[in-house]
Order: sequence, then C-alpha cells, then structure tokens
Amino acid sequence: MIKNNGISKGYLSRINTPEDIKGLTYDEMGLLAEEIRLFLLDSVSKTGGHIASNLGVVELTLALHKVLNAPTDKIVWDVGHQTYVHKILTGRKDRFDSLRQLDGISGFPKTQESEYDVFNTGHSSTSVSAALGMARARDLSGEDYTVAAVIGDGALSGGMALEALNDAGMSQTNLLIILNDNGMSIAPNVGGLSRYLSKIRVRPFYYKTRESMQAFVDSIPKSGKRLRKFLHRIKSAIKSMFIPSMFFEDLGFRYFGPIDGHDIEEMVRVLEHAKTMKGPVLVHVSTIKGKGYKFAEEKPDIYHGIAPFEIETGHVVNAGSENYSGVFGEKICELARKDEKIIAITAAMTDGTGLSNFRELYPKRFFDVGIAEQHAVTLAAGLAMGGAKPVVAMYSTFLQRAYDQVLHDVALQNLHVIFAIDRAGVVGDDGETHQGIYDVSFLYTIPNMTILSPASPNELKNMLDYAVLKHQGPIAIRYPKGVGREFTGSDTPIEFSKGIVLKEGTSVTLIGVGHMLKNVFDAALLLEKEGISCEIINPRFLRPVDDELILSSAKKTKKVVVIEDVIKDGGFGSYVTGLLNDAHIGAYSKIIGLPDKGIEHGKRELIYKKYGLDAEGIKASVMKELG
Repeated sequence: MIKNNGISKGYLSRINTPEDIKGLTYDEMGLLAEEIRLFLLDSVSKTGGHIASNLGVVELTLALHKVLNAPTDKIVWDVGHQTYVHKILTGRKDRFDSLRQLDGISGFPKTQESEYDVFNTGHSSTSVSAALGMARARDLSGEDYTVAAVIGDGALSGGMALEALNDAGMSQTNLLIILNDNGMSIAPNVGGLSRYLSKIRVRPFYYKTRESMQAFVDSIPKSGKRLRKFLHRIKSAIKSMFIPSMFFEDLGFRYFGPIDGHDIEEMVRVLEHAKTMKGPVLVHVSTIKGKGYKFAEEKPDIYHGIAPFEIETGHVVNAGSENYSGVFGEKICELARKDEKIIAITAAMTDGTGLSNFRELYPKRFFDVGIAEQHAVTLAAGLAMGGAKPVVAMYSTFLQRAYDQVLHDVALQNLHVIFAIDRAGVVGDDGETHQGIYDVSFLYTIPNMTILSPASPNELKNMLDYAVLKHQGPIAIRYPKGVGREFTGSDTPIEFSKGIVLKEGTSVTLIGVGHMLKNVFDAALLLEKEGISCEIINPRFLRPVDDELILSSAKKTKKVVVIEDVIKDGGFGSYVTGLLNDAHIGAYSKIIGLPDKGIEHGKRELIYKKYGLDAEGIKASVMKELG
C-alpha cells in the first residue's frame, strides 16, 4: 500500500466502473473519498480545471453510484464541471492527465466520451428539463430505470430550472432530483432562493421530526383512519411552525433534507428510499465547496475554475500580467467615479468579469442577479429606460442565453445598454459549450446593434470611453480571455464605424479582428520574407463597418483576407465578402476563421494551429491563394 499523509491509496487503483464500489463498506468508501481528493488535487494542479466544485461532491458522487446502476440508470449533471469524480469512477482516471487538453478528456460530460455521460451539460439550469424529458421518454417506451438530475443551488436562480421544477412537480413522473447546496455558483449565491435555502439549512429539526412521524404513521393499520388524520394535522402544524412555506413540497415534490453531503451512509440510506418512491422526489444535500483543501474551502470562487497551481501554497503557476477582464474592471470604475448614472450588472460572475472592485466601491450601483442572464439584460433595459447607463458584463457563451432579451427588450427599443462581452473568441480548455465563437454572428442579426472588437487592452479602454460617454443605442464590446499585446495606433480616437490602417502594403490586405491582430502581424512578417507586401487593417467596428476604408485598400491590393476566431458564417467576414462582391472592383476575398461546428477543448494556441489561425497557418493560406 502506498501512503500519502497517512491515507491508504489501495482502493482507487481497484475502481474501474461503478460496480467496483458497490461491495465496499462505508469505512472503505470514506478512505476512497480521501484518495479521490488527493488524486484530484494532484491531477488538476497540473492541468488546471474546476477543482472546488469537484472536491465538494466526492461523497455525493460515491453515494449516487453506490445506489444507482449506471449506465442503465441515468444521471444528468448540472453544471457539468462537477463531474470529475464521476469520470474517475467510470473508467477515465487513467486519462486524467489529458483533462481539458486537445484530444484529451473533457472537463464536462460528453456523450461521445462515455456511455456513463448521458447528456452534454456546459451551461447551468438545464438538468431538470433534460432529466424530465428522459424520464418521460422512458415512460413512453415502457422501460423501467431511474433518471436523476444533480443540480446546484446556484443553478436554481436560472429561470429555466424553475420552469422545469414547475413542470416536473405536477407531472407525477418518477424523477429523482438531487439539490447540491453549497451556497455557491461561480461566486457566492444571491437572491431570495439562496436566502430561502439558507433558512432550510439551519432548520433541520422539522425534517428529522417529520421523518420519524411519517414512519410511525406508516406503521398504523389502515383501520386507524382517525389517528392517521390526527397525526397528519400535527405534522402540518409542526411544518407551519418551523417552515412557513415549503416551496418544493408546494410544487409537488416529495422532499428529503437537508442531509449532510459528506456523510455517505446517510446519503445512501436516503437515496435508496427516494428512488423507490412514486412521482418526483427532491433530495436536498448540503456540501462544502472545496472540501478537504483549505485554500479552496476559504476561497471557493477563486478555485472554481483555476489554472495550474501549487498544491502546497495554492498559488497559480504563471498567473501572467494584467488581462482584459482586469482592464475592463479598472476602466469601468474610473468611468463610474465621473458619472453616477453608470450601473454594472453581472450574472453570478463578479470576479470573472473583473467587477469585484466596482462592487466594493459602488455597492448601490452594482447588481449581481445570479445565474439569470435573461433577467440581467431586461433589467438593464429597464434601467436604461429610466435614464441610467447600464453596463452588462457577461461571458460570450452565456450571452447566447439572453438572445431574445437583447433583441426584443434592448435593441428594438434602441436603448443605450453597453454589453461588455468577456471570453469572446476561442476560450480553449472548457471546450465547445464555452467557446465564444458565435456572438458576432448572432449579434449581426440584432437591429440597431453596434459591435466593437478591441485589438489591445488599451484599445478596450478607449472603446469603453466611447461606448459609455458618446454612443447612443445598444453597443457590444467583445474581448478575449487573458492578456493582450499593444499596437501602434491603439490610442487613435474612436470614431463611429471607423477602422484604421496599421501598416501600408500592396500585395494583400489582411484584416485582423480584435485578438487576431497579433497573429496577423506575426504572419505579415513571415509573408514579407517571401516578398509579399501586406496591408494590415484593424477594423475596430465590426458593425457598422468602415466600407470606405476596406474598399480603398481592396482596390489597391485586389486581395482581402479576413482573420477572425469566430465562425465564418453570418458575421463580419461574411459582410466584407458581400461588400466586395457588390462593389464589382475585381477584388478577391477569403475568410480565415472557424467552421460552423463545436470547437473542442484544448489550449488556445493549439486550437489556432489546428484551424490555421496561427501565424504559420495564416501565411500558408495567403501563399496558397496568391499561388
């Protein structure tokens, strides 16, 4: 037996499928849980990933797989980043060094990866809808198995989860929902539901009393109807004393909890009972995010999704210099000091979007609405209608969830709402559900929408100045994850719909969109060595476009290549191609971008290389087109 801090490491090596844990005693499962935590820390500290949430669900995952018979029984995880333990138990622990690496295993459930992953989940609040659909499909086909959804308390703030609970509660469909309540999503949870769950958490006496009373009632012969009715009235009285309104029971669920999410024996007992019950059942489990690793327990928001780190100190390896999110946060605070009408709104990602300082400095002008992107956007519309200047900071992948609100509530009314779209373009490690590669195309369908894409952190500052202080109407500024590189010309004043020429040339016009400008400059250096003179344009405005600038350059070079790390269809590149065709100037155009499909997980530089968006790839494409 190999020892590590006194913990046996003999059990994990024997676990290859969930069947392997069914014969373990509870003491052995406790030892296995500690082994898994050590394994997670050792692995994720090297690859990066979602460590805090997975440390918190170790015992819960073990209990689920001990009680259920996966893959016959179906487990839908919400959000999917808490499935690392599930993956370890279902035959993928030997591939964990490839976690979130190109061609490696995903950090989220992937149906293509394993039969134990029954539904792809990358965004929150979806599990109950998916699980209810699977349960109804089971019933329609006459099959018999358990469908379970594991949903975090933070995800309950998403409207879709509440819609699904409303439907499931009245459905009488056999469905098991496990509410993993740790008081966190990406950031500490906010709002009335979070406060309600907190009240339940500190009043477990009612549930213990109810369970004992229910067992007593069940033991009474059916002939004792009067006694049964009397005891049910007592039970209702106790309920009204301790919890005035039981939300989940009122919706139609049989409710169990809250139970200790780190007590395997208790969870197994409750889950065994819950899965035999008819109709929808909700088991409320309390867990500690980051359990067992003090740095993650103390700062679960920091360790929600983290780069490689040192286990002993918790320090991130190569944290790097100031990034776009930090630049945004600093600039929006500077603007707010000068203008009291500026409001910041985010959806459960205060730290990730760089708004922590804004929250501290201007608490009355800051609104974290929880995982509720649709509400965030329409809230901003209402604020704008009232004369405020709302800035909605959101990741590109999550803004997709509020398309209707952007269109209907903001754009059609031409309201001055500023969308700060973080993590735009290729994000990398989190994979297809998190890549910000669709925003330009879907924003192109939105009337009155102006779209900017800064090529450097300094240009982001200037664009924020313009968007907040000068522009009228809806405007989106999309910028990438991580750090940027400065360019000559980034201080050129921002003028509506105007781009700038950064380098004169005669052979080909290269238009680098935002973050891609760095790779375009590197490619131009390689092309110049081949005798190809490159003109480089920073478009700045992706909509409306500086038609005059592009046509002028195209008339000179006769060849225009647009480089953008988004899908090629329906966005800026497509517009440029149409512009040149309509102008009939004999200029050839090409788009170097991403295909209209899911882009896998992996380091951003490797994804650029795979799809020809690195300097060498751009050079090769241009050389090929030039013959």
